[in-house]
Parts: sequence; structure tokens; C-alpha cells
Amino acid sequence: MALERDPHGNETKFLHLSGGLSGARVLEVGCGEGRLTWRYAYGTRSTVAIDPDLEPLSTARDACPAEWRTRLHFVQADAEHLPLRRSLFDRAILAWSL
Repeated sequence: MALERDPHGNETKFLHLSGGLSGARVLEVGCGEGRLTWRYAYGTRSTVAIDPDLEPLSTARDACPAEWRTRLHFVQADAEHLPLRRSLFDRAILAWSL
């Protein structure tokens, strides 16, 4: 049985109350299988979710709703060597990634 990391939805509440993610261009660092991604990405203008590990990224890509695929992208990348320009994003988030 997997351990639920946010059983009371506090991460989700915090993201929506103080994150300013609605309509934003978001970079998510360490997205893994998309556990956090699914909690906020529906309201963003665009999201690039990165992770260095291909296996969880593949799981997240497969689970991505078809209607989100034009604005939600999963990229294999290391946060220390981003293949993207910083100016592409309004916000960056991470959870459980350090």
C-alpha cells in the first residue's frame, strides 16, 4: 500500500490559495508520476513537468488526460541543467523533490 503524502489535501489547498497558478506558465520540478501535477495543472496556461527518471515520467505521460496534452508536457531533465529558458515560466513549484 502506498503512503498518502497529503491525506488532508493541504498541498492542493496551499497551491491554489497562494501559488497564483491559475493561467500561469508553470515549471514543476521533480514531477515523478504526476502526483502533484494532477492537483493543479487543469487551471494553468501551460505546464512543463520535469523529472530525471524516465519510468515515472512515462507513467505520468500515459495518465495525462487527452484534453491537457496541448498545454501539459513531461520532460526528462535534471533541475540543475534545465534545457529550457527561465523566461518561459511565471511560476516554479516542487514538492518532495529535494
